[in-house]
Amino acid sequence: MTQKLNVLFENENYLVVNKPWGIASLDEHVFTTPSMLRLLKKMYPDAQLCHRLDKETSGCLLASKNPEAYRHAAIQFEKRTIEKLYTAFCCGSHQFDQLSVDLPLFMSNKRVKISHKKGKASQTILQTITRFKHFSIVSCKPLTGRLHQIRVHLYSQNASIVNDKLYSGCTPLMSQIKKKGFKLPKNEEETPIISRLSLHAASIGFQDLDGTLITVEAPLSKELAAFEKILQTWDQL
Repeated sequence: MTQKLNVLFENENYLVVNKPWGIASLDEHVFTTPSMLRLLKKMYPDAQLCHRLDKETSGCLLASKNPEAYRHAAIQFEKRTIEKLYTAFCCGSHQFDQLSVDLPLFMSNKRVKISHKKGKASQTILQTITRFKHFSIVSCKPLTGRLHQIRVHLYSQNASIVNDKLYSGCTPLMSQIKKKGFKLPKNEEETPIISRLSLHAASIGFQDLDGTLITVEAPLSKELAAFEKILQTWDQL
């Protein structure tokens, strides 16, 4: 099956695509499905990814169309002038009001840990968008760009991302939020409301080569939008 790119923004220097969950940004060691970079290069042979998203994360992914644009974006990432916002569906009912999580992160055995001795400085700003009885939708603004940064910083606040198996994420079940009137047929195992890691790169803001500020937003994927609707219907405070 050919994967079609969902282009959110494009000009002569850059393009932003809405990356689907489950597709790696770069080719994996075992090649199974095309990476985002491979798909982009089919359209533009000179395309390069300006950053990466985890395989299970969806949303805004910035790519350059020429070497000069790539260097320009790299400088912005280095200077931390590119603004990224993520939307996370978190386990538990949390009210974050511009909470700054400033905890150093260290990679250890395929898992990122908080380490004040070995870790690199990492900072994320958390703001609750909607709070429900059992879940929360949280806007996350990473001021640094460490691997798994948002996932670990939310975990540190007891707000692990839904279905994040690495960092104690819960599995959402309808029986949990719709306790009255929910009946599972005999001998049937309940399936989760959603099975993917519930993290989405909602927007990205950067400068074009001429200094023009560009901000691009990515709508929630169908499965995340459906999950949000279920929470609004059955899990209101």
